[in-house]
Amino acid sequence: MKIIRRTALAMAAGLAASATLLTGGAQAQDMPAPFDNPEEVTIALVRYLSTGDFFQSYLAGVEAQSAALGVDLRVFDSRQDAALQADMVDQAIALGVDGIVIQHGLTESMQEAAQRAIDAGIKVVAFDVNVENDAIPQIEQSDRDLARLVLEQAIIDNGEAWKAGYVYVPGIAPLDRRDETWRDFKDRYPGIDEVAQFGTLDNPIANSNANQARSVLQANPDIQVVFAPYNEFARGVKIAVDEAGLSTDIDIYSADVSTSDIVAMREPDSAWAATAATNPAVVGEVSVRALAIMLAGGDPGSNVIIPPTLITQDMLNDADITNMEDLSAKLPQFAHADVAMTDWMPLPPR
Repeated sequence: MKIIRRTALAMAAGLAASATLLTGGAQAQDMPAPFDNPEEVTIALVRYLSTGDFFQSYLAGVEAQSAALGVDLRVFDSRQDAALQADMVDQAIALGVDGIVIQHGLTESMQEAAQRAIDAGIKVVAFDVNVENDAIPQIEQSDRDLARLVLEQAIIDNGEAWKAGYVYVPGIAPLDRRDETWRDFKDRYPGIDEVAQFGTLDNPIANSNANQARSVLQANPDIQVVFAPYNEFARGVKIAVDEAGLSTDIDIYSADVSTSDIVAMREPDSAWAATAATNPAVVGEVSVRALAIMLAGGDPGSNVIIPPTLITQDMLNDADITNMEDLSAKLPQFAHADVAMTDWMPLPPR
């Protein structure tokens, strides 16, 4: 079991420990307890999912906001092992951390583990996992809006009647919320005919879903649209679509985005028509800010929701967006979320 320690103060090398830490214009002595002595604050990120660009970017956001606060961040990565993730929460408790961010996971394995942390006096926030605990704020990407935005685009692009493939794995909170919107759309547009449902979270996720998509496309050559509401799902479907020579016959609609996704969407005749996304680094920053508000005695709210942005293939081409940096520069609403903000909270440098 690998525990990665990142001491955020190391990023402020050259500053005396008692000196002010300047990040986003804030100074340590101007911050409320316990952040007036940030070197004494330790937080943990306990991860269930970590494969893919989204989760790497999310981690970068958690690291950046932790560094801006000047706290010690410990990262625990269970690599989709639910029992290990629960054990890692217990390890964080044993280390005496002040706060925990639980990132994804299964309700049945995380509910009791999260309660044990609360019982130990530790503040907890949960991103995209429902731990069914009123004391734990839920950090969300507004998953229903993510699904709604791309499905509305699918209607614009393809009309109100089409054969659909659907990629879904139940039991994961964000996918379950996106599934609710998918079912609502099928009720609203009875011409949408879901002819196949498939999906897996087996690593590597994209390749595993490509294997399933190959069989689905062979068995259902009339599929016109694939709704794959997670970018690793969409990558897998695109692999299968490209191999089958169907890139001009099928449109793929997804959720989440990364630089490699942007590149894939901009390929000539790419089947990947649109996605809806929040900036995963921003989501990571918001997760830490919500936890910091709790540690300072505040209340970020029971649901901390980051609004998504619709990103279409035409938009990327027209604005010549080639990576996440371009996306943030040309779509300012993607670069920052005015969520879980306080007057005293330092932000990562932009």
